[in-house]
Amino acid sequence: MIEVLRKATLHAKRGAILSNGKTRSYHDLITASMAVATNLLRGQNDLEEQPIAFMVSPGFEYVSTLWGIWQAGGIAVPICLSHPSPAIAHVLKDTACRIAVASTTYRNKLQPLCESMNIRIIETPLQSEKNSNRKSLPTIERTRRAMILYTSGTTNLPKGVVTTHKNIETQISTLVNAWKWSPDDRTLCVLPLHHVHGIINVVSCSLWAGARCEFLNDFDASAVLHCFVQGRINVFMAVPTIYFKLITAWENLPEEQQTRVSNSLRSMRLMVSGSSALPVSVMDKWEKISGHRLLERYGMTELGMAISNPYEGERRAGYVGKPLEGVRVRLCNEKDETVESEPGEIQVSGDNVFLEYWEQPEATQNSFTGDGWFKTGDVGVVEDDYYRILGRSSIDIIKSGGYKISALEIEEVLRNHPDVMDCAVVGLEDEEWGEVVAAAIVSSRVHFNHDELRVWLKERLPPYRVPRKFLRVDELPRNAMGKVTKNDVKKLF
Repeated sequence: MIEVLRKATLHAKRGAILSNGKTRSYHDLITASMAVATNLLRGQNDLEEQPIAFMVSPGFEYVSTLWGIWQAGGIAVPICLSHPSPAIAHVLKDTACRIAVASTTYRNKLQPLCESMNIRIIETPLQSEKNSNRKSLPTIERTRRAMILYTSGTTNLPKGVVTTHKNIETQISTLVNAWKWSPDDRTLCVLPLHHVHGIINVVSCSLWAGARCEFLNDFDASAVLHCFVQGRINVFMAVPTIYFKLITAWENLPEEQQTRVSNSLRSMRLMVSGSSALPVSVMDKWEKISGHRLLERYGMTELGMAISNPYEGERRAGYVGKPLEGVRVRLCNEKDETVESEPGEIQVSGDNVFLEYWEQPEATQNSFTGDGWFKTGDVGVVEDDYYRILGRSSIDIIKSGGYKISALEIEEVLRNHPDVMDCAVVGLEDEEWGEVVAAAIVSSRVHFNHDELRVWLKERLPPYRVPRKFLRVDELPRNAMGKVTKNDVKKLF
């Protein structure tokens, strides 16, 4: 029995998932996942690491599908629910899957693609087959491939990140211990489940601990604030964009309701932010509203989480904290030599690190050093034992006139300007400078004065960091996780 199922049996009678207004127990979840497994197997003994794509509404059916694929010996391939057909087709073709599972809501979207690729499609919910029992399910070794999550594909086609059951168990158990998860916790999932933040940090950690996970059909800031006021949850995890929307929703409430929300937030146990850099201004505003200093951490699809601010102790604004227990982290130069007192690429080693990129041995080999460390492509520094992320080496580190400039540091300064609601800083190719710094600005002012902003920035930044080009935009392009897609920002110029 896979470990997540064994953990679930310890809490069989407890409520596991609240979705569509109904609470289902861990026993219900185990039973439903066995039904999925037997339907997938169709008399076979073992799927033997066959990729199974699934496009299922978040909630009880989603988790039972995931666990069912694992119990049948398959590799779970979650599909982003908001992706257009070409992006879904890429995942189906890349994995060469022969079976796909869909809930009623998404069957019509998935079926034409499946028919064109001769993929068997199964619709949830699935009923238990007669005479099926646990003995008919295969024994799953921890070294088996368990899941393929696709990268965001900001520079080329998305790659399939393959994790084993051991990788996933390590990622989950590390966070359960670090963030003190318990059966008494109640969390709310508002994050996409094709991403490690949602499927591992929120859903899998809560269910590993015997806690309850609630789902909202669609994100709505007012609905989330209502959950807070009702006291239904005590653990909440989100991306900076969501916290920004919650702050805006809170600011638009009458004063009496603001007080009710704030009082309810103060009784919560833990609030986490991740997946992209948390602006200090957002952290400070949320702390004033909620009494919580958000716990910021660092991770990615290939690692789960690697670095975290402490559950108990100082949470530093602008920093992602220290390496989690069992995870080794180092900073290296372009020759993969360790550096200490200067910026370097973050490299990670541990049982949390993924196995391979699906069917891409060369890309896999190139992503690891000769001594087995994964090269994240992120640049960071260590200051008083706390890590600070400077950005992606290929996107957020701008090479201009011999300087290496962090776009994230410039963005942090820009957000302190009273007329800047949001921003994204990129490097644009330039024959003379290599790259020039450019800033896309979201502002409430229709006629934004770039010259005034440039003067304001020169008082706060060295001249070589001040953007040479500005562009006012109504909104920044983002992916499903709320991350700004900087290659799309460059196109705006």
